[in-house]
Amino acid sequence: MNKNLFAPVPPMGWNSWDCYGASVNEEQLLSNARYMANNLKDYGWQYIVCDIQWSEPKTVYQAYSPFTDLCMDEFSRLIPAENRFPSSKGGKGFKPIADKIHAMGLKFGIHIMRGIPRQAVHRNTAIKGTDITARQIAKTYSICPWNTDMYGIDCSKEGAQAYYDSIFELYAQWEVDFVKVDDICASNFDKAKPYHAPDEVEAIHKAIEKCGRPIVLSLSPGPAVVEEAFHLSQNANMWRITDDFWDEWRLLLDMFSRCRKWYTHVRLGCWPDCDMLPLGQIALFDKNPDGTRGRKTRFTKPEQITMMTLWSIFRSPLIMGGDLNGNDDFTLSLLTNREIIEINQFSSGGHPVIDNDDFKLWACICSDGSTAVAVFNVKDEPAEREIDLSLLGIVKAKARALWNHCDLGEVTDKLVVTLEPHGAAMIKFSE
Repeated sequence: MNKNLFAPVPPMGWNSWDCYGASVNEEQLLSNARYMANNLKDYGWQYIVCDIQWSEPKTVYQAYSPFTDLCMDEFSRLIPAENRFPSSKGGKGFKPIADKIHAMGLKFGIHIMRGIPRQAVHRNTAIKGTDITARQIAKTYSICPWNTDMYGIDCSKEGAQAYYDSIFELYAQWEVDFVKVDDICASNFDKAKPYHAPDEVEAIHKAIEKCGRPIVLSLSPGPAVVEEAFHLSQNANMWRITDDFWDEWRLLLDMFSRCRKWYTHVRLGCWPDCDMLPLGQIALFDKNPDGTRGRKTRFTKPEQITMMTLWSIFRSPLIMGGDLNGNDDFTLSLLTNREIIEINQFSSGGHPVIDNDDFKLWACICSDGSTAVAVFNVKDEPAEREIDLSLLGIVKAKARALWNHCDLGEVTDKLVVTLEPHGAAMIKFSE
């Protein structure tokens, strides 16, 4: 199987982390799936991804419980906690949820941590299809700094590949379409190992090939090491170029430099990932003084447009982080702009043309051969920005503002746009 064909365009979907943290449950997954099917599917949105800690029965909101018991089968493989995912009872795993999501015309994904459960190592449980046990393949010194669930795997040991084969065999039986693997992508600051676990990345890639199901592989967290772009592209479909991204302007501003570093590595089935879109209603795991939970994104409306514009022209995966059922009209408009989504899904050659401290301009070629330009005002006050067509190899063209859905008429030489603080525009130039 050619893994690049598993994700021929940047994946578009929803992930539970930004709104539900570690406590997401079955009804929340299905509720967001129903919203996507009814409101977003026709625009290309398709993945519903259950993020971290789905095997933990006692999780509360965002917090991790150190050294807690996880639900696990006899072959050292984590399984859903039945109190949170009741349809998994009787050994069904995530298959009933996947079936319901597939029936809506969508795809289903899960999050996993790299490695093998610590409790499997401590109990010395079996590895399916072998006479090897969990303790024999574990790297007990290879641990995640922020989650205590797993030990890394020594891929040189007999049984190591068999373990990864066994968990992806299980995910294929559940009909999982997307797996986000965590604690695997960022540098571990060891010059001899440019990123954290390349051997485990390769083992996971081999396990996906063996399972026979076209599972999209996403690696987290970042920042990924650009010097390892070839290795990442050989084994994964998505890899994070940032640590967790939240709704702060400084993080969004920093993403310009990250995209500049990675844009030459964007291609079919290989998508450097700017992380989830913290839009709409997020952080439902936080309790407010009035007893309600969560908050609206702290990004201003212009900043939200800037984020969607940069993610789209760079061709990052678009993974919505907010509770879809809490979308207001503005948030929905960001997710259903067909002209912007067209840039994300089908453009090519997105690259920075101007990149200075207060003005940034990117350009790409659209699927119809026309040129699109993203212009950004990163200053704290409104500003006029000039698009010099000669920088794009254009003398005269018809211009269209894609966020405003309006034609601007014929432009010769230059076009001046007025942008709000931290705002952006996407202009398409065609003959």
